[in-house]
Amino acid sequence: MLNYNEQEIEEHIQYTFKNKALLKQALSHSSFINEMKKKGLESYERLEFLGDAVLELISSEFLFDEYKEMPEGKLTKLRSSIVCEYTLSSVSKMLHLGDYVLLSKGEELTGGRNRDSILCDLFESVLGAIYLDGGMQPAKKYVESFLLTDIEHKSLFYDAKTTLQEIVQKDGKGSVSYELVSESGPDHSKCYVMDVLVDGNKLATGKGSSKKNAQQMAAYEALLHLKVAKA
Repeated sequence: MLNYNEQEIEEHIQYTFKNKALLKQALSHSSFINEMKKKGLESYERLEFLGDAVLELISSEFLFDEYKEMPEGKLTKLRSSIVCEYTLSSVSKMLHLGDYVLLSKGEELTGGRNRDSILCDLFESVLGAIYLDGGMQPAKKYVESFLLTDIEHKSLFYDAKTTLQEIVQKDGKGSVSYELVSESGPDHSKCYVMDVLVDGNKLATGKGSSKKNAQQMAAYEALLHLKVAKA
């Protein structure tokens, strides 16, 4: 709570709120609201709900205009890669939203400030707040400036496991497998570490909040390694 600074947040997101209460709500986790026990305070959950819908519309329109020859199925897949938890949480980290989110003491102690699921929610709740405060234009600017960039890179992460499998099979090397290295943290905030192996040889390591996410990250790191090796 001590790190909440409206001016700094607005500088990071490049938007100045007329209604400052909306910004504070957008960064108030439900655990903080429950701990404060003050009437009239709301968590970011409703703003996140709205932001999710606004994000779908903005990203759909952007891709529709930018990829005029792409069929519906591929557009849907591309949109999914852009709005997945990894990309949204990565953008939130870049915007330092985790530094300012209001959390309960318990949530703070268990790593909530760096949890991907919360960071993902924050991107959408801030978007919902911007939309309510300023309308569609500043909402589009927020999404297009921070999320709808480097789309090829974001798509690579989303398809990492499939892409790695295809590359390995194309080169005739054989099979791809994943091995759990470790898991740590409380049940609601696990951190998994996975190795990806090609024909039994370790190629890369990834971390994630679930085994699936850790595998995806390991595959992504492997693709980056292979890309550098072939350059």
